[in-house]
Amino acid sequence: WIYLIMSSFNRSNIPQRWYLGGFASAGAAVFTHPLDLLKVHLQTQQVVENRLIGMGIHVLRHEGFLGLYNGLSASLLRQMTYSTTRFGVYETLKVKLSDGESKTLPFYQKLLLSIIGGASGGMVGSPSDMINVRMQNDVKIKKELRRNYKHVFDGIVRVIREEGLFRLWRGASLNITRSILITVSQVAFYEQTKQILISSGYFKDNIFAHFSASFIAGVIATAMTQPVDVVKTRMMNAKPSDYKNILSCVIYTGRMGPFGFFKGFFPAFTRLGPQTILTWLFLEKLRLLLPIVNKH
Repeated sequence: WIYLIMSSFNRSNIPQRWYLGGFASAGAAVFTHPLDLLKVHLQTQQVVENRLIGMGIHVLRHEGFLGLYNGLSASLLRQMTYSTTRFGVYETLKVKLSDGESKTLPFYQKLLLSIIGGASGGMVGSPSDMINVRMQNDVKIKKELRRNYKHVFDGIVRVIREEGLFRLWRGASLNITRSILITVSQVAFYEQTKQILISSGYFKDNIFAHFSASFIAGVIATAMTQPVDVVKTRMMNAKPSDYKNILSCVIYTGRMGPFGFFKGFFPAFTRLGPQTILTWLFLEKLRLLLPIVNKH
């Protein structure tokens, strides 16, 4: 059904190519992957042993610089599936509702499109997200317990062979929830903030407006998604016997107190903030470099 949404409109009427969001997000992920890896390590600690800098030193000491890029292939595949879908659905439906570029959507419609796009992206990107979490977490556990996936596709094949096909969607409901929240905050709030900044007269539609709007969106995204992200990371990294269901994982995390749901908040912001900023700076530039010219 996602394909039908994408292909149901004349491309000559679409102001942004629907797939650009995936390329912009993948480009941003190359720069922010080490922070994402450290965030996963911090979130999966049951007892706090390291902070952000300490965890970074630990990875560098035991795995070297390249250890910070464990799981990069899964991260890139995740962005090319998850982000391409969520941005593509959002942009395509936005064009349909706004009648091309002639009308600005009200905020509630941006929220609605973000929810649809986020839910679609979360479902499509869940398998690669799961492998990404496991590959990143491998470097901090004992060598005899590591899964040692060679790359993302090796991880997917091994999960299917060893744990079953549907295991790839373990924690998918949390992934979809997080995807909705992050798309609402990253996309709807970005566009609304950018619109307000430009209409104020103090900003023009340039890199300064794009940076300011994306920074604000990054702060909102971190605050909205952190509790879900912590539980989702634990579920995806867990062995089959660790948690009976999502509720048991929530209860287990809650035993650390309310701040247990905000483990790794600072590294989450230091990753999600730059990720949001770079994604939008890249995307705004790609919109200029690869415009779709109206043939009419």
